Amino acid sequence: MGFWYTHFMPKLEPKPQEMITKRKDDHIRINRDEDVQSRVNVGFDYFSLQHNALPELDFKDIDLSLSFLGKVINAPILISSMTGGTEKGDQINIRLAKAAELIGIPMGVGSQRIDLQTPDHPKKIKLRDFAPKIPLYANLGAVQLNYGTGISGCQQAVDLLEADALILHLNPLQEALQPEGQTDFKNLLNKISEICKKIMVPVIVKEVGWGISVDAAAKLIDAGVSSIDVAGAGGTSWALVEKIRNTDPEQIEISDHFKDWGIPTTQCLLEIHQKFPFVPLIASGGVKFGIDVAKSIALGASLAGFAGPLFRAAVTSQDELNKKIKQIIDELKIAMFVTGSRNVFELSQVPIKKIQ
Repeated sequence: MGFWYTHFMPKLEPKPQEMITKRKDDHIRINRDEDVQSRVNVGFDYFSLQHNALPELDFKDIDLSLSFLGKVINAPILISSMTGGTEKGDQINIRLAKAAELIGIPMGVGSQRIDLQTPDHPKKIKLRDFAPKIPLYANLGAVQLNYGTGISGCQQAVDLLEADALILHLNPLQEALQPEGQTDFKNLLNKISEICKKIMVPVIVKEVGWGISVDAAAKLIDAGVSSIDVAGAGGTSWALVEKIRNTDPEQIEISDHFKDWGIPTTQCLLEIHQKFPFVPLIASGGVKFGIDVAKSIALGASLAGFAGPLFRAAVTSQDELNKKIKQIIDELKIAMFVTGSRNVFELSQVPIKKIQ
């Protein structure tokens, strides 16, 4: 009986929810333990802000606050979408939410696809309990609009988080490299447009690390998105992450060939801001330091988003995360001081030169 059961009974395939949970935990483990940094030069070292030896302001009077998508925040910094939906991911998100609340900056969560499948799970955390005042951004893969998620699912993701905006992320390369990837990206633009018209909060569209071209941005802006997070190449290479996850030798080699694919963050910023100067942009993808934030603002961004550096700090401890964000803000303030910028608007007007 045991032999028959072992050798002739059909194998039980993992449930979709179990597959998503495993993938999310794989992503956490790989980003924590492996070097998955893209070799693409994000481009910040190609630019220099004009130094002001006579700033004519008191350092303590520098004001980092601004309004973004109708909400006042204390600095032009976003804790970018990283993880969630599993026990490990939830613990990281709690630390990120506490840090964001302490400082008064917005935070995006990782994909909520698994949350929509188990909205009443008794162990599900309520992130608003840890961040009652800051803007929180819900997040779903835009491709899910072709796999059964409609306006009600998007609104459910917003309601579960009590979110102030919805992020729809675009990740065609990641989906193509994943063994379990969903690759039907046909007619997504029309569906994104419908979400923008009917959802009750602003819609942000972002890439996950390969950048948004000016042509794609033009279509998204015409579709009604409120903001674009360029999420360019230069930070985490999700091709490398998927290479490490993969077990098929051919797919491993293909993933390796795409490890440095994408449009650098600074190129995305320059090109989109030049054509659409009034569209709120988020600079993410390889943003590591406070000086990078300053340069992002001068290049046309409203906010700069951090993922990898804050993820690694959050995995270590709450204290390490808080210290990391404070260091970024202190460095940003110094950059504002030595460019004579008393606020974020003045920083956006500082001359910035390409030095190569």
